[in-house]
Amino acid sequence: MLHLLSQLPLQAELIERIGSGDDVVLMSGAVCAALNGHRDNRLLGQLLAQSCRVYALQEMLLVHGVESQRLLSGVESVDYAGLVELTVKNPVIHSWC
Repeated sequence: MLHLLSQLPLQAELIERIGSGDDVVLMSGAVCAALNGHRDNRLLGQLLAQSCRVYALQEMLLVHGVESQRLLSGVESVDYAGLVELTVKNPVIHSWC
């Protein structure tokens, strides 16, 4: 399953709904949660610990001035083409905003 998260702050209740092994893409303002040292790193760490793949949309990282080398360990940047590939891989998509 693919989860698209777009708002900060991340909500613990929402993170708990994401299943083990799911793909998660941080979009819009939610990419800031992936910045190493952000208060929501703890929630992203929970996802990573349950074998979720967590991505931050590259274009939004640029908009928010977040350099990919400053991302929390385990979070990968993904471009729009990669996002399309994730939507093909995951026929069920939840958008959380």
